[in-house]
Amino acid sequence: MNDIYDVIIIGAGAAGLTAGIYTSRARLNTLILNEGAVGGQMVLTNEVANYPGVETTNGYVLANTMKMQAKSFGCKIKSNVKIASYQLEGLVKEVALEDGRSFKGRSVILAPGGRPRSLNIPGEETFKGSGISYCATCDGDFFRDKEIAVIGGGNSALEEAVTLTNYASKVTIIHQFDRFQAFEHAVEEAKKNPKIEFIMESEPRAFSGNGRLQSMTIEHLPTGERKNLKVEGTFIFVGYLPNTEPFKGLLELNERDEIVVDRDMKTSISGVFAAGDCINKKYRQITTATAEGTIAALSASDYLRQM
Repeated sequence: MNDIYDVIIIGAGAAGLTAGIYTSRARLNTLILNEGAVGGQMVLTNEVANYPGVETTNGYVLANTMKMQAKSFGCKIKSNVKIASYQLEGLVKEVALEDGRSFKGRSVILAPGGRPRSLNIPGEETFKGSGISYCATCDGDFFRDKEIAVIGGGNSALEEAVTLTNYASKVTIIHQFDRFQAFEHAVEEAKKNPKIEFIMESEPRAFSGNGRLQSMTIEHLPTGERKNLKVEGTFIFVGYLPNTEPFKGLLELNERDEIVVDRDMKTSISGVFAAGDCINKKYRQITTATAEGTIAALSASDYLRQM
Protein backbone atom coordinates (compact mmCIF):
# COMPACT_ATOMS: atom_id res chain seq x y z
CA MET A 1 0.00 0.00 0.00
CA ASN A 2 1.47 3.33 -1.06
CA ASP A 3 -0.59 5.71 1.09
CA ILE A 4 1.09 7.07 4.18
CA TYR A 5 -1.33 7.68 7.03
CA ASP A 6 -0.83 10.49 9.49
CA VAL A 7 -1.70 8.16 12.37
CA ILE A 8 -1.90 4.38 12.63
CA ILE A 9 -3.62 3.18 15.80
CA ILE A 10 -3.14 -0.38 17.00
CA GLY A 11 -6.19 -1.59 18.90
CA ALA A 12 -9.88 -0.66 18.88
CA GLY A 13 -10.71 -0.68 22.58
CA ALA A 14 -11.70 2.40 24.55
CA ALA A 15 -8.24 3.99 24.22
CA GLY A 16 -7.78 3.27 20.53
CA LEU A 17 -11.28 4.36 19.52
CA THR A 18 -10.99 7.58 21.51
CA ALA A 19 -7.64 8.34 19.89
CA GLY A 20 -9.24 7.67 16.50
CA ILE A 21 -12.09 10.07 17.25
CA TYR A 22 -9.66 12.85 18.15
CA THR A 23 -7.17 12.41 15.33
CA SER A 24 -9.74 11.94 12.58
CA ARG A 25 -11.78 14.90 13.82
CA ALA A 26 -8.54 16.92 13.60
CA ARG A 27 -8.52 15.95 9.89
CA LEU A 28 -5.55 13.63 10.30
CA ASN A 29 -5.67 10.62 7.97
CA THR A 30 -6.20 7.86 10.55
CA LEU A 31 -6.23 4.07 10.35
CA ILE A 32 -7.11 1.72 13.23
CA LEU A 33 -5.85 -1.86 12.98
CA ASN A 34 -7.43 -4.29 15.42
CA GLU A 35 -6.62 -7.98 15.85
CA GLY A 36 -9.96 -8.89 17.43
CA ALA A 37 -13.48 -7.54 17.61
CA VAL A 38 -13.96 -3.79 18.05
CA GLY A 39 -14.34 -2.78 21.69
CA GLY A 40 -11.69 -4.88 23.41
CA GLN A 41 -12.35 -5.66 27.07
CA MET A 42 -15.14 -3.07 27.04
CA VAL A 43 -17.52 -5.42 25.22
CA LEU A 44 -17.21 -7.97 28.04
CA THR A 45 -18.77 -5.58 30.55
CA ASN A 46 -22.45 -6.28 31.13
CA GLU A 47 -23.27 -2.97 32.81
CA VAL A 48 -21.46 0.35 32.62
CA ALA A 49 -22.88 2.73 35.22
CA ASN A 50 -19.92 5.03 35.89
CA TYR A 51 -19.22 6.49 32.45
CA PRO A 52 -19.76 10.26 32.75
CA GLY A 53 -22.86 11.55 31.01
CA VAL A 54 -24.32 8.07 30.52
CA GLU A 55 -26.68 6.79 33.20
CA THR A 56 -26.40 3.07 32.39
CA THR A 57 -25.37 1.15 29.30
CA ASN A 58 -23.44 -2.00 28.43
CA GLY A 59 -19.96 -2.32 27.03
CA TYR A 60 -21.03 -3.48 23.58
CA VAL A 61 -23.33 -0.50 23.04
CA LEU A 62 -20.70 1.95 24.28
CA ALA A 63 -18.02 0.42 22.06
CA ASN A 64 -20.28 0.51 19.00
CA THR A 65 -21.14 4.15 19.68
CA MET A 66 -17.42 5.03 19.85
CA LYS A 67 -16.78 3.08 16.63
CA MET A 68 -19.54 4.88 14.70
CA GLN A 69 -18.37 8.23 16.07
CA ALA A 70 -14.80 7.62 14.88
CA LYS A 71 -15.98 6.48 11.44
CA SER A 72 -18.23 9.53 11.12
CA PHE A 73 -15.10 11.71 11.24
CA GLY A 74 -13.40 9.64 8.53
CA CYS A 75 -11.39 7.19 10.65
CA LYS A 76 -10.76 3.91 8.81
CA ILE A 77 -11.07 0.73 10.93
CA LYS A 78 -9.81 -2.72 9.91
CA SER A 79 -10.78 -5.47 12.38
CA ASN A 80 -9.80 -9.12 12.80
CA VAL A 81 -6.42 -8.63 11.16
CA LYS A 82 -3.24 -10.47 12.11
CA ILE A 83 -0.19 -8.25 12.52
CA ALA A 84 3.10 -9.87 11.54
CA SER A 85 5.64 -7.15 12.39
CA TYR A 86 6.29 -3.54 13.32
CA GLN A 87 8.90 -1.09 12.09
CA LEU A 88 8.67 1.84 14.50
CA GLU A 89 11.96 3.71 14.05
CA GLY A 90 12.41 6.60 11.63
CA LEU A 91 10.10 9.28 10.29
CA VAL A 92 7.81 6.75 8.59
CA LYS A 93 6.61 3.74 10.57
CA GLU A 94 5.30 0.52 9.03
CA VAL A 95 2.93 -2.21 10.20
CA ALA A 96 2.92 -5.45 8.21
CA LEU A 97 0.05 -7.94 8.26
CA GLU A 98 0.27 -11.70 7.91
CA ASP A 99 -1.72 -11.56 4.66
CA GLY A 100 1.06 -9.55 3.01
CA ARG A 101 -0.48 -6.10 3.25
CA SER A 102 1.46 -3.32 4.96
CA PHE A 103 0.55 0.17 6.13
CA LYS A 104 2.79 3.16 6.63
CA GLY A 105 2.25 6.03 9.03
CA ARG A 106 4.02 9.15 10.23
CA SER A 107 3.00 8.35 13.81
CA VAL A 108 1.70 5.31 15.70
CA ILE A 109 -0.51 5.01 18.78
CA LEU A 110 -0.29 1.62 20.47
CA ALA A 111 -3.46 0.58 22.30
CA PRO A 112 -3.51 -3.23 22.09
CA GLY A 113 -5.04 -3.61 25.55
CA GLY A 114 -4.68 -6.70 27.72
CA ARG A 115 -6.17 -10.13 28.37
CA PRO A 116 -7.38 -12.03 31.43
CA ARG A 117 -4.66 -13.48 33.63
CA SER A 118 -4.79 -17.25 34.16
CA LEU A 119 -4.27 -19.04 37.48
CA ASN A 120 -2.02 -21.64 35.82
CA ILE A 121 -3.12 -24.49 38.09
CA PRO A 122 -4.01 -28.12 37.24
CA GLY A 123 -7.31 -28.47 35.42
CA GLU A 124 -7.64 -24.85 34.30
CA GLU A 125 -6.79 -25.53 30.65
CA THR A 126 -8.84 -28.73 30.68
CA PHE A 127 -12.06 -27.05 31.76
CA LYS A 128 -11.81 -23.77 29.84
CA GLY A 129 -15.14 -23.53 28.09
CA SER A 130 -16.41 -26.49 30.08
CA GLY A 131 -17.06 -24.77 33.37
CA ILE A 132 -14.23 -22.23 33.58
CA SER A 133 -14.78 -18.76 32.12
CA TYR A 134 -13.24 -15.28 32.25
CA CYS A 135 -16.35 -13.37 31.10
CA ALA A 136 -19.60 -13.19 33.07
CA THR A 137 -21.40 -11.38 30.27
CA CYS A 138 -20.43 -14.01 27.72
CA ASP A 139 -21.12 -17.15 29.73
CA GLY A 140 -23.34 -16.30 32.71
CA ASP A 141 -26.47 -17.63 31.03
CA PHE A 142 -24.95 -21.14 30.84
CA PHE A 143 -25.05 -21.39 34.64
CA ARG A 144 -28.70 -20.78 35.42
CA ASP A 145 -29.67 -22.24 38.81
CA LYS A 146 -26.17 -23.66 39.34
CA GLU A 147 -23.66 -23.14 42.14
CA ILE A 148 -20.59 -21.32 40.90
CA ALA A 149 -17.45 -19.59 42.19
CA VAL A 150 -15.70 -16.32 41.40
CA ILE A 151 -11.94 -16.03 41.93
CA GLY A 152 -10.58 -12.59 42.80
CA GLY A 153 -11.09 -9.58 45.03
CA GLY A 154 -10.93 -6.51 42.81
CA ASN A 155 -13.67 -4.45 41.22
CA SER A 156 -14.18 -6.81 38.31
CA ALA A 157 -14.51 -9.86 40.55
CA LEU A 158 -17.09 -8.32 42.86
CA GLU A 159 -19.09 -6.54 40.18
CA GLU A 160 -19.25 -9.62 37.98
CA ALA A 161 -20.17 -11.79 40.98
CA VAL A 162 -23.22 -9.58 41.50
CA THR A 163 -24.07 -9.87 37.79
CA LEU A 164 -23.79 -13.66 37.99
CA THR A 165 -26.42 -13.83 40.73
CA ASN A 166 -28.93 -13.06 37.96
CA TYR A 167 -28.25 -16.59 36.70
CA ALA A 168 -26.69 -18.77 39.39
CA SER A 169 -28.40 -20.08 42.51
CA LYS A 170 -25.27 -19.40 44.59
CA VAL A 171 -22.00 -17.53 44.00
CA THR A 172 -18.97 -18.13 46.23
CA ILE A 173 -16.24 -15.49 46.05
CA ILE A 174 -12.77 -16.86 46.81
CA HIS A 175 -10.07 -14.32 47.62
CA GLN A 176 -6.47 -14.75 48.74
CA PHE A 177 -6.45 -11.85 51.22
CA ASP A 178 -8.53 -11.01 54.30
CA ARG A 179 -9.91 -7.87 52.63
CA PHE A 180 -10.91 -6.80 49.14
CA GLN A 181 -9.04 -4.47 46.78
CA ALA A 182 -12.28 -3.19 45.24
CA PHE A 183 -14.04 0.13 45.73
CA GLU A 184 -16.23 0.25 48.82
CA HIS A 185 -19.48 0.46 46.87
CA ALA A 186 -18.60 -2.75 45.00
CA VAL A 187 -17.82 -4.52 48.29
CA GLU A 188 -21.08 -3.35 49.86
CA GLU A 189 -23.10 -4.41 46.82
CA ALA A 190 -21.65 -7.92 46.98
CA LYS A 191 -22.02 -8.28 50.74
CA LYS A 192 -25.70 -7.35 50.75
CA ASN A 193 -26.55 -9.88 48.01
CA PRO A 194 -28.10 -12.97 49.66
CA LYS A 195 -26.84 -15.29 46.91
CA ILE A 196 -23.16 -14.45 47.53
CA GLU A 197 -20.91 -16.18 50.08
CA PHE A 198 -17.24 -15.49 50.80
CA ILE A 199 -14.17 -17.64 51.38
CA MET A 200 -11.29 -15.38 52.37
CA GLU A 201 -7.52 -15.95 52.67
CA SER A 202 -7.81 -18.88 50.30
CA GLU A 203 -6.66 -19.87 46.83
CA PRO A 204 -7.72 -22.57 44.38
CA ARG A 205 -5.13 -25.27 43.83
CA ALA A 206 -6.77 -27.53 41.23
CA PHE A 207 -9.94 -28.06 39.20
CA SER A 208 -11.49 -31.46 38.63
CA GLY A 209 -14.48 -33.05 36.94
CA ASN A 210 -15.66 -35.59 34.40
CA GLY A 211 -15.94 -33.85 31.05
CA ARG A 212 -17.15 -30.69 32.78
CA LEU A 213 -16.01 -28.87 35.90
CA GLN A 214 -17.47 -30.40 39.06
CA SER A 215 -15.24 -29.22 41.91
CA MET A 216 -12.12 -27.35 42.90
CA THR A 217 -9.52 -27.84 45.61
CA ILE A 218 -9.08 -24.78 47.84
CA GLU A 219 -6.22 -24.08 50.25
CA HIS A 220 -6.70 -21.88 53.33
CA LEU A 221 -3.44 -19.92 53.24
CA PRO A 222 -2.91 -19.26 56.99
CA THR A 223 -3.30 -22.94 57.93
CA GLY A 224 -2.48 -24.80 54.72
CA GLU A 225 -5.68 -26.79 55.11
CA ARG A 226 -7.23 -27.97 51.86
CA LYS A 227 -10.85 -28.77 51.10
CA ASN A 228 -13.00 -29.63 48.13
CA LEU A 229 -15.68 -27.21 46.94
CA LYS A 230 -18.40 -28.49 44.64
CA VAL A 231 -19.06 -26.03 41.81
CA GLU A 232 -20.39 -26.33 38.28
CA GLY A 233 -18.75 -23.15 37.10
CA THR A 234 -15.86 -20.86 38.00
CA PHE A 235 -15.23 -17.32 36.77
CA ILE A 236 -11.65 -16.08 37.11
CA PHE A 237 -10.98 -12.35 37.58
CA VAL A 238 -7.40 -11.98 38.81
CA GLY A 239 -6.21 -9.17 36.59
CA TYR A 240 -4.95 -8.74 33.06
CA LEU A 241 -1.72 -9.18 31.16
CA PRO A 242 -0.73 -6.46 28.67
CA ASN A 243 -0.70 -7.51 25.01
CA THR A 244 2.83 -6.25 24.49
CA GLU A 245 4.74 -9.36 23.37
CA PRO A 246 5.36 -7.94 19.86
CA PHE A 247 7.05 -4.87 21.34
CA LYS A 248 9.71 -6.62 23.41
CA GLY A 249 13.06 -5.42 22.11
CA LEU A 250 11.40 -2.59 20.21
CA LEU A 251 10.16 -0.34 23.02
CA GLU A 252 10.98 0.20 26.67
CA LEU A 253 8.80 -2.06 28.82
CA ASN A 254 8.74 -2.29 32.61
CA GLU A 255 9.06 -5.41 34.79
CA ARG A 256 5.35 -6.20 34.18
CA ASP A 257 5.84 -5.93 30.39
CA GLU A 258 3.78 -2.73 30.28
CA ILE A 259 4.84 -0.02 27.82
CA VAL A 260 6.63 2.80 29.61
CA VAL A 261 5.15 6.21 28.74
CA ASP A 262 5.50 9.73 30.06
CA ARG A 263 2.66 12.09 30.97
CA ASP A 264 2.10 12.83 27.27
CA MET A 265 1.82 9.10 26.42
CA LYS A 266 5.16 9.23 24.59
CA THR A 267 7.08 5.96 24.41
CA SER A 268 10.84 5.48 24.10
CA ILE A 269 10.60 5.96 20.31
CA SER A 270 9.89 9.34 18.73
CA GLY A 271 6.50 9.46 17.03
CA VAL A 272 5.19 6.38 18.87
CA PHE A 273 2.63 6.81 21.64
CA ALA A 274 0.70 4.33 23.79
CA ALA A 275 -2.53 4.31 25.80
CA GLY A 276 -4.92 1.99 27.63
CA ASP A 277 -4.31 -1.27 29.44
CA CYS A 278 -0.93 -1.82 27.76
CA ILE A 279 0.85 1.03 29.59
CA ASN A 280 2.36 1.42 33.05
CA LYS A 281 -0.48 2.64 35.27
CA LYS A 282 -2.42 1.82 38.42
CA TYR A 283 -6.10 2.09 37.47
CA ARG A 284 -7.76 0.28 34.57
CA GLN A 285 -11.16 1.75 33.81
CA ILE A 286 -12.95 2.75 30.62
CA THR A 287 -12.63 6.38 31.69
CA THR A 288 -8.87 6.16 32.25
CA ALA A 289 -8.44 4.48 28.86
CA THR A 290 -10.42 7.20 27.07
CA ALA A 291 -8.38 9.88 28.87
CA GLU A 292 -5.11 8.26 27.81
CA GLY A 293 -6.39 7.85 24.24
CA THR A 294 -7.20 11.57 24.20
CA ILE A 295 -3.73 12.53 25.44
CA ALA A 296 -2.02 10.18 22.98
CA ALA A 297 -4.04 11.63 20.10
CA LEU A 298 -3.26 15.24 21.05
CA SER A 299 0.43 14.38 21.53
CA ALA A 300 0.53 12.69 18.12
CA SER A 301 -1.09 15.78 16.60
CA ASP A 302 1.57 18.00 18.20
CA TYR A 303 4.30 15.69 16.94
CA LEU A 304 2.98 15.85 13.37
CA ARG A 305 2.73 19.65 13.50
CA GLN A 306 6.35 19.87 14.62
CA MET A 307 7.39 17.58 11.77
